[in-house]
Amino acid sequence: MSSKRPKVVCMGGGTGLSVILRGLKKFPVDITAIVTVADDGGSSGRLRTDLQMPPPGDIRNVLISLADTEPLLESVFQYRFQTGDGLAGHTLGNLMLAAMKEITGDFTTAVKELSRVFSVRGRVLPASVQDVTLCAEMTDGTVVKGESQIPNIEKTIRRVYLEPASPLALDEAIEAILEADGVVIGPGSLYTSILPNLLVKDMATTIRKSSALKIYICNIMTQLGETDGFHASDHIRAIYDHVGESFFDIAILNNEVPPTVIQQQYANQNQTMVLPDLELVYQLGCQPLADNLLLYRSVLRHDAERISRHILRLIHERMG
Repeated sequence: MSSKRPKVVCMGGGTGLSVILRGLKKFPVDITAIVTVADDGGSSGRLRTDLQMPPPGDIRNVLISLADTEPLLESVFQYRFQTGDGLAGHTLGNLMLAAMKEITGDFTTAVKELSRVFSVRGRVLPASVQDVTLCAEMTDGTVVKGESQIPNIEKTIRRVYLEPASPLALDEAIEAILEADGVVIGPGSLYTSILPNLLVKDMATTIRKSSALKIYICNIMTQLGETDGFHASDHIRAIYDHVGESFFDIAILNNEVPPTVIQQQYANQNQTMVLPDLELVYQLGCQPLADNLLLYRSVLRHDAERISRHILRLIHERMG
């Protein structure tokens, strides 16, 4: 096994990506997080419109997941104002990113400066700094524009795309992928967090060209309005429908069935466990790795430390 410190690029949105990063940062690894910029709802959407800046919310969550700070500082950064004309709904972290962008004149620089302030372990990069809108075409031909609107339409998604098409990727993101020993994609909302990154110009082709081990971390539960009834292979097939076949080397899947009482809580919200259909995943040219990945909190979460150990073992094996 190689003793070299591996370089790992992780891609996704704010919530799922943050969970994995909290586990990965505990290990000797160089992390670059590439974060989607398609969010247009809530505080992020308002700041995006008012200040003509990329949405800060997912970046904020990723920054704090990699930060080496006191818990109190994290609570302050994540604090969401409940009252105040024009202030209600905003998080302090989003406002700090907006302020730093105004001070530095550049969103990427703003992220780097706040990374330094919070002693972030690794690099956090937006996938693109262009203003993009995520659009979805449904199976009945309906087109929905706006990331926050897509899950609410209650129709089956055929494909998603960005407007403008092929926004430019950040040069640093492309370089990080080419230099990586491993590229980890997921977990996260399939159509509104994972795919928007891969639709940025040159992102998918660079990942394919990279010698890095390509790992997909599948969601534990289906997501209402996006992946209703999906098995693990359906997630991978949807990605391949957008970026081409044989994109991943390995898929890490959960095979632990949650207790009945927890399944019922999710069933009440029309969510079910994503079944690890290993044979169909294998037929897609992707090696499945199934394990108990569950952590029981107020909601089900991935066991970030266990997944991180799998990721690093697989990458070290590839590195020799």
